[in-house]
Amino acid sequence: MARKDGKPGRLKQIRETYQLTKRSDPRIGLILLGIFFGVLAVFLLVGYLLGLLAFAVPLGIAAALLTTTIVFGRRAERSAYSQIEGQPGAAAAVLKSLRSGWFVTPAVAINKNQDCVHRVIGRPGVILVSEGPNSRVTQMLATERKRTARYVPEIEIIEIQSGNDEGQIPLQKLNRKLTKTKRNYKPAQVTEVRKRLEALTAQPMSAPKGPIPKSARAARIQRG
Repeated sequence: MARKDGKPGRLKQIRETYQLTKRSDPRIGLILLGIFFGVLAVFLLVGYLLGLLAFAVPLGIAAALLTTTIVFGRRAERSAYSQIEGQPGAAAAVLKSLRSGWFVTPAVAINKNQDCVHRVIGRPGVILVSEGPNSRVTQMLATERKRTARYVPEIEIIEIQSGNDEGQIPLQKLNRKLTKTKRNYKPAQVTEVRKRLEALTAQPMSAPKGPIPKSARAARIQRG
């Protein structure tokens, strides 16, 4: 059943996540069933041998559900990233799955090759995240850094390259990289920086052709 706010219910989200995952991981159903019954069987066997079968059944079911859920979440996350990797705007899709407190502006800079620089504002400061080959995005990041510094000269500006080149951060590790970055500013300061940088997005640049990939939502659904 859909919620009053128009968003799908939890069960529908899980079903959609499962369907997305199955596209690139067709054996996901058999794997999850095998894990569930495998864990349950271990608990039942131990409970039988110890004469504690009545306790082993509920504990086994709970443990099997927990283990299956964890495995499903990890495989869904990996599948989501694999489905959007290489698409223009993939990094923006991943960044938008960050929890509250982060403000993402996709494609503040973009070139003819569809390489992008996205801007993220959070407690670490202003983070410029590129997607594209190192040889093409290094100068883009430097240019956007100078442009941003004119509006917030006292705020730390961090550059991150997403991608699979040497020194770049793979999509599946991108959000973790941001969330582990040192917090330098209070929430009120973050809000002030966001307001000051609105002038930079008053005339937004062209976004990558085609819709920003949505498959990264699977990872967020599983993290709840």
